[in-house]
Amino acid sequence: MGKRLMLLLVTNILVMTTIVIVWSVITRFTNLGTFQTGGAGLGIDFVSLGVFSLLVGFLGSFISLGMSRWVAKMMMKVKVLNPDGQLSAQERAVVEKVHRMSRAAGLTHMPEVGIYPSAEVNAFATGPSKKRSLVAVSQGLLNNMDDDAVEGVIAHEVAHVSNGDMVTMTLLQGVVNTFVVFFSRIVAILVSRLVRSELQWIVQFAAIIIFQILFSILGSLVVSAYSRHREFHADRGGGDLAGNDKMAHALRSLKAYASRAQVKDQTDDSAVQTMKINGKGGMAKLFSTHPDLDERIARLERR
Repeated sequence: MGKRLMLLLVTNILVMTTIVIVWSVITRFTNLGTFQTGGAGLGIDFVSLGVFSLLVGFLGSFISLGMSRWVAKMMMKVKVLNPDGQLSAQERAVVEKVHRMSRAAGLTHMPEVGIYPSAEVNAFATGPSKKRSLVAVSQGLLNNMDDDAVEGVIAHEVAHVSNGDMVTMTLLQGVVNTFVVFFSRIVAILVSRLVRSELQWIVQFAAIIIFQILFSILGSLVVSAYSRHREFHADRGGGDLAGNDKMAHALRSLKAYASRAQVKDQTDDSAVQTMKINGKGGMAKLFSTHPDLDERIARLERR
């Protein structure tokens, strides 16, 4: 889910920035969207600004969700596997695993299945709904993990689809976006008042974009924290679909691979990103979309 969430966050920032630019151009030539009353205090119409922020926040979030599958295919160069087409034995095995897990999870529409050309050990699920989802695995995952570990990883990703995590994260992102739009415009209005009137529009326009991006990055702390919470649910769901042993084996395999990669001085962890392996601590841990592997393994073993 880490790869999917990263793509969603980046797409969300780009979509929100586009909305801001379009809206700012519109307001430049109309009296709409100034949200300034000129009255006492800050002179800002907070009610109108709140409604605007809510609409823009959720619009941006759902546009990002709608684009998620297309963006993932394009950015990751995913090769979508046609179940009825000519497939290699490896490709056929991946499709069969995804479909088998999906049926076990009660999905009535099979996800699209894809493989993307990357040496990193990774997999992700994305898409706007359970009916229009995509489960993709990296070539590095297939090359470095045994069959049971691959099955555990796929079960984890199918569990994300079955749990509706894509929509849940989108709703949370919509709430975060609402606060981002609201506070970035308040700060931008205040900053614009520090310059001459003829420069206020351009200063406010630039400040909105800058503060919206900064606040979006801060807001990702909330999204990442909830993502870590959902990973435990996906592990549990993966255990139900593939078996606890295979799910735990997949996590242990990922941990072992990460250790081997570190021995080879691949300290940037770019090749060990399956389900977002992240051994960093401190502030970096706050931005991690996945909890520590040892904790995930321990929770599965306690089941």
